[in-house]
Amino acid sequence: MVRDGYIYGVALLAVAVAVAWLTGQWPWGVVPLLLAGFFLWFFRDPQRTIPSGPGLIVSPADGLVTEAVSIVTPDGPRQRISIFLSVFDVHVNRSPIAGVITGVRYQKGKYLNAMNPACAECNEQNIVTVQGEGMEVTFKQIAGLLARRIVFNPHTGDGLERGQRVGMIKFGSRTDIIFPAEAELRVKKGQRVKGGASILAAMPVAELLVGASSSRQRTGAEPGSPRGVR
Repeated sequence: MVRDGYIYGVALLAVAVAVAWLTGQWPWGVVPLLLAGFFLWFFRDPQRTIPSGPGLIVSPADGLVTEAVSIVTPDGPRQRISIFLSVFDVHVNRSPIAGVITGVRYQKGKYLNAMNPACAECNEQNIVTVQGEGMEVTFKQIAGLLARRIVFNPHTGDGLERGQRVGMIKFGSRTDIIFPAEAELRVKKGQRVKGGASILAAMPVAELLVGASSSRQRTGAEPGSPRGVR
C-alpha cells in the first residue's frame, strides 16, 4: 500500500473513534469509518508480474484504453495510447520500459475531465521521457477533474527497470504514452490494462538493433556497457 493510504486511513479511523466516544453514539462514527476504508483501498499497491523479453512496452497505469492512434510530432510519426483511470483503479504509475530518464517536465494547467481529449494538452501534467531498449518512450501523468496532486519520485538521469514504480496520480486521472511508430500494437480502444503487467506494444527486433546502435553513437557507450541504467 502507498504510504498515503496509512496516513488518511489511520487519521479517519481516529476521527471515527473520537466522534463515537464524544457523542456516545457509534452510528456517528460510521461515515469517517467508511472513508477510512475507502482510502485504505484506494491507495493499494498490488504486486505485478512484469513481462520479460526484448522491446516490450508495458502499461504505465491501470485503467481503460480510451485512445490508440498515430500522431505526428516534431520528431516524426509516433503512436499514442491514452489510459483513463477512474477512482476504482489502482493509481500507482510504473515505467513502460527499462532505460534512463532523459527528461522530466512539470506543466501547470486546468483540471478538465480526464475523458476530455483536450485534457492531454490543457491539464496539469508531468511529462517523462525514458531512453532505453533501443527506443525512446514518453509518458504523461495527467491530472483529471478530481486529481489535485501528481507524484513522481525519480529524477533526470536515473535508471529505471521495466514496470518499476515511479509515482502516482491521486484520484481520477489519465496517463498517455507516446512511443515509436514502428512498434506493433498489442491493445485496442476499450480494453482494460494493468500497470506494469499489460503489454501495450512491442518493437520489431530489427528496429531495436537500429535504435540501440543510434543510442551508442550519441552517448559514446560501447555494446554491453553498463553506462546509464543503474
